[in-house]
Amino acid sequence: MGLLDLLGFGKKRIMIKELYDNGAIIVDVRSQGEFQMGHVEGSLNIPLDILEGKVDELKNKNKVLLLCCASGMRSGSAARFLKAQGIECMNAGTWSSLRNL
Repeated sequence: MGLLDLLGFGKKRIMIKELYDNGAIIVDVRSQGEFQMGHVEGSLNIPLDILEGKVDELKNKNKVLLLCCASGMRSGSAARFLKAQGIECMNAGTWSSLRNL
C-alpha cells in the first residue's frame, strides 16, 4: 500500500467510487449503536453477528455490496463470508472513508 492509498487516492478508492456510482450498496456491519452514532447516508446497517441470516435478502438486491465498519476488520470478515455465499462484494474499509463518495 502506497502513500496515495493511505490518503484515499489509490486504485481501491477509485474502484469503490466507480462501483458506488454504478449502483453498489453500502452495507455497514457495525453494531446498531455504532451505526446510530454516525454512518454514510443511505447505507444499510446489518451487524456482522446477524449477517448470516440476511444472505437471501442481500442476494435478492442483485447489486455489488460495499462493506464497511469501524476499522475494516469486520467488513473483511463479512466480505469473505458473503463471497463464499456467491455474493459480489468488496471490503471498502472504514465507514468514514466512504462519507464523501
